[in-house]
Amino acid sequence: MGEPSGPSPLPAAFRTVLSEYERHLRAERGLSEHTVRAYLGDVADLLGHATEVGVTDPGGLDVQVVRAWLARQHAYGKARATLARRTAAVRAFTAYAHRRGLLGRDPGPLLGTPRRRRDLPKVLRQSEAAALLDAGTEDHGGPPADPRELRDQAVLELLYATGIRVSELCGLDVDDLDRQRRTARVFGKGGKERTVPVGDPAVRAVDAWLSRGRPALTTERSGPALFLGARGGRLHPTTARRLVHARIAEVGDVPDLGPHGLRHSAATHLLEGGADLRAVQEILGHASLQTTQLYTHVSAERLRRTYRQAHPRA
Repeated sequence: MGEPSGPSPLPAAFRTVLSEYERHLRAERGLSEHTVRAYLGDVADLLGHATEVGVTDPGGLDVQVVRAWLARQHAYGKARATLARRTAAVRAFTAYAHRRGLLGRDPGPLLGTPRRRRDLPKVLRQSEAAALLDAGTEDHGGPPADPRELRDQAVLELLYATGIRVSELCGLDVDDLDRQRRTARVFGKGGKERTVPVGDPAVRAVDAWLSRGRPALTTERSGPALFLGARGGRLHPTTARRLVHARIAEVGDVPDLGPHGLRHSAATHLLEGGADLRAVQEILGHASLQTTQLYTHVSAERLRRTYRQAHPRA
């Protein structure tokens, strides 16, 4: 069964509430651009389905309409994670519409949640992380000379040292890094601020970038941004992801992980080194300790693999 070739035009009432909901997500909830796009895409898809079945305003979004839409997603072969995300997006939207008085009864609480199968994230071994970061030093004896290479090295060092998200890294300003105290001020999901420790190699890499790299790329567009793109504006997350993949490709014999893989690796290595679980939760900016506990499973699985490979009676 194939998906429709294109969405039906939305009625005016749906277009209006979608526009208002977008403002709510951005201004009131302070969600990231990526999250806003995902939520709006899911809700727009639901509203397109509702239009096809004859519903023309938010008041007609009852549980039967929403369940039929989710059933169609399942029929299209959507993954469990996608179905879970779309269910969460719809719940948030119907709760918003109910609070606004656009829905007499919120169907969200009546929806079941598809159980997500949580695959353990892929992470680098500590030796692989060292190889990745050492490859950025010129002949492995010092920092590179090219401004963009200096930037790339500082980006990689900071991602691994702090475990911050790529969006958080790109949002850093120069003053957010306290090089004396070895800390960084980070604004995470929902605009929540936290302070994370930064290791000496990352501080040295950022110092090299600030003194010998950033001035070469600075333009009137740069503002206070810590990391800059080739044209002088704030570094975009897409560019940051690209440079991580490029470095890994250069090194070879290292799993092709993006910035989030470095975040997973940092968390795993912290726990392997004896860090407290709640401290790691604080560093990563997880709202729930349950999310951080995933990395204890990663460490346990790595230990089992090592045992099976090394023990003669495994």
